[in-house]
Amino acid sequence: MSSTGIRVVLRAPQVLWVLLAAQVGRLPSASGPLALLLFARESFSLVAAGLLVAAYTAGMAVGTPLLARAVDRWRQPPVLCLSAVLSGVGFGFVATGAFGATGAAVGAAVAGLGTPPLEACLRSLWPDLLPPTAVPAAYALDVAVQEVIFVVGPLSTLLAVALGGPVAGLVVAALLQLAGTVAFVRAPAVRAWRGVPAARHWAGPLRVHRLTVLLVGVAGAGTAVGGIAVAVTAYAEAAGNRHLAGWLLAAQATGALVGGLFYTRAQPGGARRLPLLTAGLTLGFVPLLLTPPPALMAVLLAISGLALPPALTAIFLKVDELAMPGTVAEAFAWVATAFTVGSAAGSALTGLVVAHGVRYGLALAPVAALLSTLIMVAVARKATRPEFNAADRSG
Repeated sequence: MSSTGIRVVLRAPQVLWVLLAAQVGRLPSASGPLALLLFARESFSLVAAGLLVAAYTAGMAVGTPLLARAVDRWRQPPVLCLSAVLSGVGFGFVATGAFGATGAAVGAAVAGLGTPPLEACLRSLWPDLLPPTAVPAAYALDVAVQEVIFVVGPLSTLLAVALGGPVAGLVVAALLQLAGTVAFVRAPAVRAWRGVPAARHWAGPLRVHRLTVLLVGVAGAGTAVGGIAVAVTAYAEAAGNRHLAGWLLAAQATGALVGGLFYTRAQPGGARRLPLLTAGLTLGFVPLLLTPPPALMAVLLAISGLALPPALTAIFLKVDELAMPGTVAEAFAWVATAFTVGSAAGSALTGLVVAHGVRYGLALAPVAALLSTLIMVAVARKATRPEFNAADRSG
């Protein structure tokens, strides 16, 4: 039997437990922004809604690497539980409507800042739970099932709002996050995990130059993905059916899910394939410039999603190679932050250029992905861990 496939990953003790718990705990990354938007639109204004979502996203971008650094220095359970409580307090503060839109924005920022770094914690567990040959498959599976979050998360918010109003959406987001986090920290592997003792530095993993360069490439990939969401929305409006955007983006997510599941069968060595995989991501966006009829556009979007999980898998493997001892969780968290920042920039830039035509909006994705590919080529050319020395490895 192959020692690299999805069966090996899922049959390993505790894997299914931590994987599912992490997915539940991470649902607010998709449901939280929608819950904040619906609440603010009902209680304040559409402008305030955008402010709350921006505050929440900015809070996550800042908080995730800081919390992951605390995980590296101490342990996962206390950091995860305390951050989940802090985030829940933020959601609760928003729900009270105290101090108007400004107060709600502060609450949203706190909710984002306290978002538990489950993504980084889960990825730092894989080498402890699996044989080395199966770790790439675990990364690929993790990225693939992450697509489910962006389907189930918004649906959970819409159901909660339909049953209990906008406040219920915020409450459900906070409860799901807390429940998933508690389930995750109950896993023996999570309680047993310890960061590697190491010399500490204020820059953490960012003092490794090539890792910093890699994160710029990750931001480029995030820019491409974030821009596509806005461009597809503009395409749907131009086609005369605004609701079509949801189906088209679902098609892309389905392609990503398929690509990730297929890539779990790949042999180890994904980090060496990084430039090739990001090039595949670039090529997948190019046919979208044809702006074909909706049915064909859905097919092309599904194809464009195929390469994303393999590319992210290779990125995680490269991060694992480059991260200095004692900084692994934070390094993975910086990947999430870089992708989030890139996605927000892509959405903003596409919103500006799409006014000149849908093709202009769609063109940003392949350009950003190409820049990401060029950066990954530069990263892959160099030898592994050139910055390390004996002093760095000492605790």
